[in-house]
Amino acid sequence: MKRGLIAATGVAAMLVSVAACGSSDSDKESDAGGSQGKTLTVWFMDGSNPPAWTKAVQAEFEQKTGAKLDVQIQKWDGIQQKLTTALSESSPPDVVEIGNTQTPSYAQTGGLAELDDLKKEIGGDWTESLNKPAVFEGKQYAAPWYAANRVVIYNKKIWADAGIKDTPKTREEFFKDLEAIQKKGDAEPLYLPGQNWYFFDGLTIGTGADLVKKDGKKYVSNLGDPKVAKAMDIYKQYQSFSKAPKDKDEATPQQADVFAKGKTGAFIGMGWEAQTAIKANPEIEKEIGYFTVPGESADKPEGVFLGGSNLAISEGSKKKDLAKEFLKIALSDKNEGALSREVGSIPNKEALLANVKGNAAAEAAAPAAKGGGTTPLIPEWAAVENAPNPIKAYMTAVLGGKSPEEAAKQVEADMNKRLSQKQ
Repeated sequence: MKRGLIAATGVAAMLVSVAACGSSDSDKESDAGGSQGKTLTVWFMDGSNPPAWTKAVQAEFEQKTGAKLDVQIQKWDGIQQKLTTALSESSPPDVVEIGNTQTPSYAQTGGLAELDDLKKEIGGDWTESLNKPAVFEGKQYAAPWYAANRVVIYNKKIWADAGIKDTPKTREEFFKDLEAIQKKGDAEPLYLPGQNWYFFDGLTIGTGADLVKKDGKKYVSNLGDPKVAKAMDIYKQYQSFSKAPKDKDEATPQQADVFAKGKTGAFIGMGWEAQTAIKANPEIEKEIGYFTVPGESADKPEGVFLGGSNLAISEGSKKKDLAKEFLKIALSDKNEGALSREVGSIPNKEALLANVKGNAAAEAAAPAAKGGGTTPLIPEWAAVENAPNPIKAYMTAVLGGKSPEEAAKQVEADMNKRLSQKQ
Protein backbone atom coordinates (compact mmCIF):
# COMPACT_ATOMS: atom_id res chain seq x y z
CA MET A 1 0.00 0.00 0.00
CA LYS A 2 1.89 2.93 -1.26
CA ARG A 3 -0.12 5.85 -2.47
CA GLY A 4 0.14 7.68 0.81
CA LEU A 5 3.85 8.34 0.56
CA ILE A 6 3.48 9.92 -2.87
CA ALA A 7 1.88 12.94 -1.27
CA ALA A 8 4.04 12.61 1.84
CA THR A 9 7.19 13.36 -0.04
CA GLY A 10 5.82 16.64 -1.32
CA VAL A 11 8.27 16.40 -4.21
CA ALA A 12 8.11 15.11 -7.74
CA ALA A 13 9.93 11.88 -8.44
CA MET A 14 13.29 12.33 -10.04
CA LEU A 15 13.78 10.85 -13.48
CA VAL A 16 17.36 9.71 -13.79
CA SER A 17 18.35 9.28 -17.43
CA VAL A 18 21.59 7.45 -18.04
CA ALA A 19 22.89 6.96 -21.59
CA ALA A 20 24.07 3.36 -21.70
CA CYS A 21 23.20 0.04 -23.21
CA GLY A 22 20.45 -2.00 -21.63
CA SER A 23 20.72 -5.53 -20.36
CA SER A 24 20.78 -8.39 -22.84
CA ASP A 25 20.44 -12.14 -22.71
CA SER A 26 24.17 -12.50 -23.30
CA ASP A 27 25.11 -10.66 -20.10
CA LYS A 28 26.63 -12.96 -17.53
CA GLU A 29 25.99 -12.46 -13.86
CA SER A 30 28.72 -10.27 -12.44
CA ASP A 31 29.87 -9.31 -8.99
CA ALA A 32 30.66 -5.72 -8.01
CA GLY A 33 34.11 -5.94 -9.53
CA GLY A 34 34.42 -5.90 -13.29
CA SER A 35 31.14 -4.07 -13.80
CA GLN A 36 32.53 -1.40 -16.10
CA GLY A 37 30.21 -0.81 -19.04
CA LYS A 38 27.25 -2.55 -17.43
CA THR A 39 23.93 -0.88 -16.66
CA LEU A 40 21.65 -1.81 -13.78
CA THR A 41 17.96 -1.07 -14.40
CA VAL A 42 15.87 -0.08 -11.39
CA TRP A 43 12.12 0.50 -11.35
CA PHE A 44 10.89 2.99 -8.77
CA MET A 45 7.29 4.04 -8.35
CA ASP A 46 6.28 7.62 -9.06
CA GLY A 47 6.92 9.67 -5.93
CA SER A 48 8.96 7.13 -3.97
CA ASN A 49 12.51 8.23 -4.72
CA PRO A 50 13.12 11.87 -3.74
CA PRO A 51 15.69 13.91 -5.70
CA ALA A 52 18.51 14.33 -3.18
CA TRP A 53 18.38 10.71 -2.07
CA THR A 54 18.33 9.39 -5.63
CA LYS A 55 21.24 11.55 -6.71
CA ALA A 56 23.37 10.46 -3.76
CA VAL A 57 22.61 6.75 -4.15
CA GLN A 58 23.27 6.85 -7.89
CA ALA A 59 26.64 8.57 -7.39
CA GLU A 60 27.68 6.14 -4.68
CA PHE A 61 26.65 3.10 -6.72
CA GLU A 62 28.39 4.23 -9.89
CA GLN A 63 31.57 5.19 -8.05
CA LYS A 64 31.76 1.90 -6.14
CA THR A 65 30.87 -0.50 -8.96
CA GLY A 66 31.86 1.29 -12.15
CA ALA A 67 28.44 0.41 -13.56
CA LYS A 68 25.71 2.82 -14.61
CA LEU A 69 22.33 3.13 -12.94
CA ASP A 70 19.22 3.48 -15.08
CA VAL A 71 16.32 4.53 -12.84
CA GLN A 72 12.96 4.21 -14.57
CA ILE A 73 9.91 5.77 -12.92
CA GLN A 74 6.69 3.77 -13.11
CA LYS A 75 3.13 5.02 -12.78
CA TRP A 76 0.77 3.42 -10.29
CA ASP A 77 -2.06 2.89 -12.75
CA GLY A 78 -1.70 -0.59 -14.21
CA ILE A 79 1.58 -1.35 -12.43
CA GLN A 80 0.58 -4.81 -11.20
CA GLN A 81 -0.04 -6.15 -14.68
CA LYS A 82 3.00 -4.32 -16.08
CA LEU A 83 5.28 -5.71 -13.38
CA THR A 84 3.84 -9.21 -13.67
CA THR A 85 4.56 -9.16 -17.40
CA ALA A 86 8.05 -7.69 -16.95
CA LEU A 87 9.07 -10.29 -14.37
CA SER A 88 8.08 -13.09 -16.73
CA GLU A 89 10.24 -11.82 -19.61
CA SER A 90 13.82 -12.80 -20.39
CA SER A 91 15.24 -9.33 -19.67
CA PRO A 92 13.27 -7.89 -16.73
CA PRO A 93 14.30 -4.81 -14.75
CA ASP A 94 17.04 -5.89 -12.35
CA VAL A 95 15.67 -4.23 -9.20
CA VAL A 96 12.01 -3.40 -8.58
CA GLU A 97 10.11 -1.49 -5.95
CA ILE A 98 7.08 -3.45 -4.76
CA GLY A 99 4.33 -2.47 -2.35
CA ASN A 100 4.97 -4.45 0.83
CA THR A 101 1.66 -6.33 0.81
CA GLN A 102 2.06 -7.19 -2.88
CA THR A 103 5.35 -9.02 -2.36
CA PRO A 104 3.85 -12.49 -1.66
CA SER A 105 2.02 -12.50 -4.99
CA TYR A 106 5.18 -11.88 -6.98
CA ALA A 107 7.19 -14.32 -4.86
CA GLN A 108 4.62 -17.07 -5.38
CA THR A 109 4.83 -16.79 -9.16
CA GLY A 110 8.63 -17.16 -9.11
CA GLY A 111 9.36 -13.64 -10.31
CA LEU A 112 11.60 -12.65 -7.40
CA ALA A 113 15.06 -13.87 -6.46
CA GLU A 114 15.70 -15.27 -2.99
CA LEU A 115 17.68 -12.88 -0.78
CA ASP A 116 18.42 -14.97 2.29
CA ASP A 117 22.14 -14.26 1.92
CA LEU A 118 21.50 -10.50 1.74
CA LYS A 119 19.35 -10.69 4.87
CA LYS A 120 22.17 -12.41 6.75
CA GLU A 121 24.70 -9.87 5.52
CA ILE A 122 22.89 -6.56 6.11
CA GLY A 123 19.46 -7.32 7.56
CA GLY A 124 20.17 -8.74 10.99
CA ASP A 125 18.61 -5.74 12.68
CA TRP A 126 15.79 -4.95 10.25
CA THR A 127 12.64 -4.16 12.22
CA GLU A 128 10.60 -7.36 12.26
CA SER A 129 7.28 -5.66 11.51
CA LEU A 130 8.75 -4.02 8.39
CA ASN A 131 10.59 -7.14 7.25
CA LYS A 132 7.71 -9.58 7.68
CA PRO A 133 6.05 -8.62 4.35
CA ALA A 134 9.34 -9.30 2.54
CA VAL A 135 9.28 -12.96 3.59
CA PHE A 136 7.16 -15.61 1.85
CA GLU A 137 6.96 -19.24 2.98
CA GLY A 138 9.99 -18.75 5.18
CA LYS A 139 12.26 -17.32 2.50
CA GLN A 140 13.45 -13.74 2.01
CA TYR A 141 12.24 -12.46 -1.38
CA ALA A 142 12.70 -8.72 -0.88
CA ALA A 143 14.23 -6.19 1.48
CA PRO A 144 12.23 -3.67 3.55
CA TRP A 145 12.78 -0.13 2.29
CA TYR A 146 10.43 2.16 4.21
CA ALA A 147 7.00 2.35 5.81
CA ALA A 148 4.35 4.85 6.83
CA ASN A 149 1.43 4.57 9.23
CA ARG A 150 -1.53 6.52 10.54
CA VAL A 151 -1.46 9.09 13.33
CA VAL A 152 -3.98 11.36 15.02
CA ILE A 153 -4.09 14.78 13.36
CA TYR A 154 -5.80 17.25 15.67
CA ASN A 155 -6.88 20.88 15.92
CA LYS A 156 -4.94 22.38 18.82
CA LYS A 157 -7.34 25.30 19.27
CA ILE A 158 -10.40 23.06 19.56
CA TRP A 159 -8.62 20.90 22.10
CA ALA A 160 -7.45 23.90 24.13
CA ASP A 161 -10.94 25.43 24.08
CA ALA A 162 -12.26 22.17 25.57
CA GLY A 163 -9.76 22.48 28.42
CA ILE A 164 -7.45 19.72 27.22
CA LYS A 165 -3.82 20.47 28.10
CA ASP A 166 -1.94 17.35 27.03
CA THR A 167 -2.29 14.79 24.26
CA PRO A 168 -3.58 11.39 25.43
CA LYS A 169 -1.26 8.49 26.16
CA THR A 170 -3.93 5.78 26.43
CA ARG A 171 -7.10 4.95 24.53
CA GLU A 172 -9.20 5.72 27.63
CA GLU A 173 -7.63 9.17 27.90
CA PHE A 174 -8.33 9.73 24.20
CA PHE A 175 -12.01 8.89 24.69
CA LYS A 176 -12.19 11.27 27.66
CA ASP A 177 -10.68 14.06 25.55
CA LEU A 178 -13.21 13.42 22.80
CA GLU A 179 -15.97 13.53 25.42
CA ALA A 180 -14.68 16.91 26.61
CA ILE A 181 -14.87 18.29 23.07
CA GLN A 182 -18.33 16.80 22.67
CA LYS A 183 -19.55 18.47 25.88
CA LYS A 184 -18.11 21.79 24.77
CA GLY A 185 -20.43 21.47 21.80
CA ASP A 186 -18.63 23.71 19.33
CA ALA A 187 -17.03 21.04 17.14
CA GLU A 188 -17.32 17.46 16.00
CA PRO A 189 -14.88 15.62 18.28
CA LEU A 190 -13.60 13.15 15.68
CA TYR A 191 -14.19 12.71 11.97
CA LEU A 192 -14.27 8.95 11.39
CA PRO A 193 -16.38 7.50 8.56
CA GLY A 194 -17.72 4.02 9.00
CA GLN A 195 -15.41 2.41 6.47
CA ASN A 196 -11.93 3.67 7.37
CA TRP A 197 -10.76 0.14 6.70
CA TYR A 198 -7.03 0.57 7.27
CA PHE A 199 -7.57 2.12 10.69
CA PHE A 200 -9.76 -0.87 11.52
CA ASP A 201 -7.04 -3.21 10.26
CA GLY A 202 -4.68 -1.53 12.71
CA LEU A 203 -7.13 -2.20 15.53
CA THR A 204 -7.23 -5.89 14.59
CA ILE A 205 -3.43 -5.93 14.74
CA GLY A 206 -3.70 -4.42 18.21
CA THR A 207 -6.09 -7.12 19.41
CA GLY A 208 -4.00 -9.89 17.85
CA ALA A 209 -6.75 -10.85 15.43
CA ASP A 210 -6.31 -12.72 12.16
CA LEU A 211 -8.71 -11.77 9.37
CA VAL A 212 -8.30 -15.13 7.65
CA LYS A 213 -7.70 -18.68 8.79
CA LYS A 214 -6.65 -21.92 7.13
CA ASP A 215 -9.38 -24.43 6.27
CA GLY A 216 -7.51 -27.40 4.88
CA LYS A 217 -5.39 -26.02 2.04
CA LYS A 218 -7.39 -22.84 1.53
CA TYR A 219 -7.91 -19.60 3.40
CA VAL A 220 -11.34 -18.55 4.60
CA SER A 221 -12.85 -15.62 6.50
CA ASN A 222 -12.06 -15.28 10.18
CA LEU A 223 -14.28 -12.26 10.78
CA GLY A 224 -16.30 -14.25 13.30
CA ASP A 225 -13.32 -14.41 15.67
CA PRO A 226 -13.95 -12.68 19.04
CA LYS A 227 -10.67 -10.76 18.60
CA VAL A 228 -12.01 -9.22 15.38
CA ALA A 229 -15.23 -8.37 17.21
CA LYS A 230 -13.19 -6.68 19.96
CA ALA A 231 -11.40 -4.53 17.38
CA MET A 232 -14.74 -3.61 15.82
CA ASP A 233 -16.12 -2.66 19.22
CA ILE A 234 -13.20 -0.27 19.70
CA TYR A 235 -13.85 1.18 16.26
CA LYS A 236 -17.52 1.61 17.15
CA GLN A 237 -16.56 3.56 20.28
CA TYR A 238 -14.42 5.90 18.21
CA GLN A 239 -17.10 6.30 15.57
CA SER A 240 -19.66 7.29 18.21
CA PHE A 241 -17.87 10.64 18.46
CA SER A 242 -18.28 11.30 14.74
CA LYS A 243 -21.07 12.54 12.50
CA ALA A 244 -19.38 11.04 9.43
CA PRO A 245 -21.43 8.65 7.26
CA LYS A 246 -21.29 5.02 8.33
CA ASP A 247 -21.33 3.73 4.76
CA LYS A 248 -18.43 5.76 3.31
CA ASP A 249 -14.66 5.64 3.61
CA GLU A 250 -12.15 8.39 4.40
CA ALA A 251 -11.94 9.46 0.76
CA THR A 252 -15.68 10.12 0.35
CA PRO A 253 -15.43 12.98 1.08
CA GLN A 254 -11.73 13.47 1.70
CA GLN A 255 -11.42 13.59 5.48
CA ALA A 256 -8.66 16.19 5.27
CA ASP A 257 -11.04 18.54 3.46
CA VAL A 258 -13.59 18.11 6.25
CA PHE A 259 -10.91 18.81 8.86
CA ALA A 260 -9.79 21.90 6.94
CA LYS A 261 -13.06 23.65 7.73
CA GLY A 262 -11.91 24.05 11.34
CA LYS A 263 -14.94 22.40 12.94
CA THR A 264 -13.38 18.99 13.65
CA GLY A 265 -11.32 18.11 16.70
CA ALA A 266 -9.29 15.35 15.07
CA PHE A 267 -9.10 12.65 12.44
CA ILE A 268 -6.98 9.54 12.01
CA GLY A 269 -4.92 9.48 8.84
CA MET A 270 -1.53 9.60 7.16
CA GLY A 271 0.68 12.51 8.10
CA TRP A 272 0.62 13.87 4.55
CA GLU A 273 -3.12 14.43 4.82
CA ALA A 274 -2.42 17.49 6.94
CA GLN A 275 -0.91 19.11 3.85
CA THR A 276 -4.15 18.41 2.00
CA ALA A 277 -6.02 20.26 4.74
CA ILE A 278 -3.59 23.17 4.62
CA LYS A 279 -3.94 23.42 0.87
CA ALA A 280 -7.71 23.67 1.30
CA ASN A 281 -7.40 26.20 4.14
CA PRO A 282 -3.94 27.72 4.75
CA GLU A 283 -5.16 29.36 7.97
CA ILE A 284 -5.49 26.00 9.67
CA GLU A 285 -1.77 25.22 9.50
CA LYS A 286 -1.01 26.97 12.80
CA GLU A 287 -3.60 24.83 14.58
CA ILE A 288 -2.46 21.40 13.40
CA GLY A 289 -0.82 18.95 15.77
CA TYR A 290 -0.04 15.23 15.69
CA PHE A 291 0.15 12.39 18.18
CA THR A 292 0.55 8.62 18.13
CA VAL A 293 -2.69 6.64 18.10
CA PRO A 294 -2.80 5.58 21.77
CA GLY A 295 -3.30 1.99 22.79
CA GLU A 296 -4.77 0.32 25.85
CA SER A 297 -1.72 1.18 27.95
CA ALA A 298 0.70 4.08 27.81
CA ASP A 299 3.68 1.85 27.07
CA LYS A 300 2.18 0.31 23.93
CA PRO A 301 0.70 2.38 21.08
CA GLU A 302 -2.31 1.17 19.13
CA GLY A 303 -1.74 -1.34 16.36
CA VAL A 304 -1.34 0.32 12.98
CA PHE A 305 -1.33 -0.76 9.37
CA LEU A 306 2.15 -0.31 7.91
CA GLY A 307 1.99 0.75 4.29
CA GLY A 308 5.27 0.90 2.48
CA SER A 309 7.64 -0.57 -0.07
CA ASN A 310 10.15 -3.35 -0.43
CA LEU A 311 13.01 -3.57 -2.90
CA ALA A 312 13.44 -6.86 -4.75
CA ILE A 313 15.64 -8.42 -7.41
CA SER A 314 14.08 -10.07 -10.44
CA GLU A 315 14.69 -13.79 -10.66
CA GLY A 316 15.37 -13.31 -14.39
CA SER A 317 18.03 -10.63 -13.86
CA LYS A 318 21.41 -11.40 -15.42
CA LYS A 319 23.08 -9.09 -12.89
CA LYS A 320 21.98 -10.39 -9.52
CA ASP A 321 25.30 -9.73 -7.80
CA LEU A 322 25.38 -6.17 -9.10
CA ALA A 323 21.76 -5.75 -8.01
CA LYS A 324 22.68 -6.89 -4.52
CA GLU A 325 25.41 -4.25 -4.43
CA PHE A 326 22.77 -1.66 -5.26
CA LEU A 327 20.55 -2.89 -2.41
CA LYS A 328 23.46 -2.77 0.03
CA ILE A 329 24.02 0.86 -0.90
CA ALA A 330 20.38 1.94 -1.06
CA LEU A 331 19.57 0.22 2.23
CA SER A 332 22.68 1.25 4.11
CA ASP A 333 22.18 3.05 7.42
CA LYS A 334 23.44 6.25 5.83
CA ASN A 335 20.98 6.19 2.94
CA GLU A 336 18.05 4.83 4.96
CA GLY A 337 18.58 7.71 7.38
CA ALA A 338 18.82 10.22 4.55
CA LEU A 339 15.54 8.98 3.07
CA SER A 340 13.77 9.35 6.41
CA ARG A 341 15.09 12.87 6.87
CA GLU A 342 14.06 13.90 3.37
CA VAL A 343 10.52 12.52 3.30
CA GLY A 344 9.60 11.58 6.87
CA SER A 345 9.32 7.85 6.19
CA ILE A 346 9.84 5.14 8.78
CA PRO A 347 13.26 3.51 8.18
CA ASN A 348 13.82 -0.24 8.18
CA LYS A 349 15.70 -0.27 11.49
CA GLU A 350 14.60 0.93 14.92
CA ALA A 351 18.08 2.32 15.48
CA LEU A 352 17.49 4.79 12.64
CA LEU A 353 14.25 6.30 13.96
CA ALA A 354 16.11 9.34 15.28
CA ASN A 355 16.32 10.49 11.67
CA VAL A 356 12.64 11.53 11.70
CA LYS A 357 13.27 14.07 14.46
CA GLY A 358 11.98 17.47 13.44
CA ASN A 359 9.17 16.05 11.30
CA ALA A 360 6.17 16.25 13.64
CA ALA A 361 3.99 13.79 11.71
CA ALA A 362 6.79 11.23 11.41
CA GLU A 363 7.68 11.62 15.08
CA ALA A 364 4.08 10.74 15.92
CA ALA A 365 4.11 7.74 13.58
CA ALA A 366 7.45 6.27 14.68
CA PRO A 367 6.50 4.84 18.12
CA ALA A 368 3.80 2.60 16.62
CA ALA A 369 5.92 1.11 13.83
CA LYS A 370 7.45 -1.68 15.90
CA GLY A 371 4.04 -3.04 16.84
CA GLY A 372 2.47 -2.44 13.45
CA GLY A 373 1.52 -4.94 10.81
CA THR A 374 -0.23 -5.41 7.49
CA THR A 375 -3.17 -7.12 5.91
CA PRO A 376 -2.84 -10.94 5.58
CA LEU A 377 0.35 -11.70 3.69
CA ILE A 378 -1.11 -14.19 1.25
CA PRO A 379 -1.39 -13.90 -2.54
CA GLU A 380 -5.17 -14.39 -2.33
CA TRP A 381 -5.69 -11.26 -0.25
CA ALA A 382 -5.70 -8.74 -3.09
CA ALA A 383 -9.09 -9.98 -4.29
CA VAL A 384 -10.63 -9.23 -0.88
CA GLU A 385 -9.88 -5.53 -1.12
CA ASN A 386 -11.32 -5.12 -4.60
CA ALA A 387 -14.42 -2.93 -4.49
CA PRO A 388 -16.84 -3.55 -2.96
CA ASN A 389 -14.64 -4.66 -0.06
CA PRO A 390 -16.67 -7.09 2.09
CA ILE A 391 -14.90 -5.96 5.25
CA LYS A 392 -16.18 -2.43 4.68
CA ALA A 393 -19.68 -3.91 4.41
CA TYR A 394 -19.04 -5.77 7.70
CA MET A 395 -18.04 -2.52 9.40
CA THR A 396 -21.11 -0.63 8.20
CA ALA A 397 -23.37 -3.49 9.28
CA VAL A 398 -22.00 -3.42 12.83
CA LEU A 399 -22.26 0.36 13.04
CA GLY A 400 -25.82 0.03 11.78
CA GLY A 401 -26.81 -2.17 14.70
CA LYS A 402 -25.94 -5.75 13.78
CA SER A 403 -23.80 -7.79 16.13
CA PRO A 404 -20.25 -8.53 14.93
CA GLU A 405 -21.25 -12.18 14.60
CA GLU A 406 -24.27 -11.36 12.44
CA ALA A 407 -22.25 -8.95 10.30
CA ALA A 408 -19.49 -11.54 9.81
CA LYS A 409 -21.99 -14.13 8.59
CA GLN A 410 -23.51 -11.56 6.24
CA VAL A 411 -20.25 -11.10 4.29
CA GLU A 412 -18.60 -14.49 4.84
CA ALA A 413 -19.69 -16.07 1.56
CA ASP A 414 -18.43 -13.13 -0.50
CA MET A 415 -15.14 -13.01 1.35
CA ASN A 416 -14.57 -16.75 0.96
CA LYS A 417 -15.35 -16.52 -2.75
CA ARG A 418 -12.71 -13.82 -3.12
CA LEU A 419 -10.18 -15.81 -1.12
CA SER A 420 -10.73 -18.75 -3.45
CA GLN A 421 -10.04 -16.37 -6.38
CA LYS A 422 -13.22 -17.51 -8.11
CA GLN A 423 -14.83 -14.12 -8.51
